[in-house]
Amino acid sequence: MQNNTFSTLFVGQNLIKLKEVDSTNNFLKNLVSKSEPLPEGTVIMADNQFAGRGQQESVWQSEAGKNISTSIYLKPSFLPLNKQFYLNIAVSLAVNEALSQFLPQAVQVKWPNDIYTNGKKLGGILIENTLTGSFIKSSVIGIGLNINQQQFRADLSDKATSVIQILQKETALEAVMEKIVVFMEKYYLILKSGNYTILQNDYLKHLYKFGTLAHYQQNGQVFEGKILGVEESGRLVMETATGLQSFNFKEIEFIHTK
Repeated sequence: MQNNTFSTLFVGQNLIKLKEVDSTNNFLKNLVSKSEPLPEGTVIMADNQFAGRGQQESVWQSEAGKNISTSIYLKPSFLPLNKQFYLNIAVSLAVNEALSQFLPQAVQVKWPNDIYTNGKKLGGILIENTLTGSFIKSSVIGIGLNINQQQFRADLSDKATSVIQILQKETALEAVMEKIVVFMEKYYLILKSGNYTILQNDYLKHLYKFGTLAHYQQNGQVFEGKILGVEESGRLVMETATGLQSFNFKEIEFIHTK
């Protein structure tokens, strides 16, 4: 796959493919820090990412050559800081719609930005923003997706899944990548046009456990709650036994039930 093969205006038109890298996000951030200006929409894609990261420095496990490990460079300077979660929503919806082109069952977003299907994790997103004043100067968007990996660590086997486990056949990584960049551009342009209501409604439509009673854990305490929405700041709004509550990232954890 060479440069300029994607049917997009700018996302993926500058494509850099790597055999191996510690983290595509780190590689892209290093590129951005160099004096040469980097074109918006630059995509880094690695066959093997040996130190991939998830939210809050958790480690992303991936088998070499089997999965999508990519980072995308965007410059959403039009987006005020108090609306930065809408970037998260746009990226989540793009990945969701891309995977929906390949899978027969519903693909969902587990708040804030894990990708789920059949109650198991298909992938995750890590967005790292550089700020200037009250706006976002640039964003490095890391995406890790389980595509052709058959086996997972024992402690993850009941929580993780992959496209190959669902379809029982391999899927070309280039085909998945093509859809990711196409839908990334689509949702980014919706974001740029200020259509926040469309993004919010679509996000809730695909939100895992939205409007459903489920078990969660906070500080070791298990409670039952129903997701009602997401604030502009990204906080999760939930109905609980003690009334309406809102939670920040990593404040609560969903409890998997078999």
